[in-house]
Amino acid sequence: MTKIKTDPDGPEAQADACCGERTYHELLVNLNPIAQPLASRRLTRKLYKCIKKAVKQKQIRRGVKEVQKFINKGEKGIMVLAGDTLPIEVYCHLPVMCEDRNLPYVYIPSKTDLGAAAGSKRPTCVIMVKPHEEYQEAYDECLEEVQALPPPM
Repeated sequence: MTKIKTDPDGPEAQADACCGERTYHELLVNLNPIAQPLASRRLTRKLYKCIKKAVKQKQIRRGVKEVQKFINKGEKGIMVLAGDTLPIEVYCHLPVMCEDRNLPYVYIPSKTDLGAAAGSKRPTCVIMVKPHEEYQEAYDECLEEVQALPPPM
C-alpha cells in the first residue's frame, strides 16, 4: 500500500485551489437578514489578521456562551459575528447586548473563515477580540473602521 504522489502543479491541484477558496461576493449569498453592519472585503481581511494576532496573545473569546459571559462581566473589545449562521436565534441577542454596553460589533460573511482565523478547524459564529499592547495598532485601526460603519436599521 503506497501512496501515489500527485503533481502539485497538475490540473487537479489547480482545480482544487480555485474551488477551495470562495470569493467575498460568493460568501455574501449566504448572509442572514440581520447581518448589518457588514464589513467590507478590506475590513474583513484586517479583522482576520487582528484575530490571528490576538490568538497568539490569548486575548480572544470564542463562541456564544463564552462571549456572552464576558460581555455580562463588563469586558471590552470588538465583537466579530459570522453573517451566515443559522438559525439566527443562536446569536441574535448579542448585537442588542453590544448596543446596550456601547461595544463595537461587525458581521463578516463566513463562520468557516472566522474559525480558521482563530486557528480552529471548527466554524465559529462569534469572536470577541480584546485589546493588547502587542497588536494595539492593528486593533485600533479595526476599531476605528468598525465604529465608522453605518449603524443597523
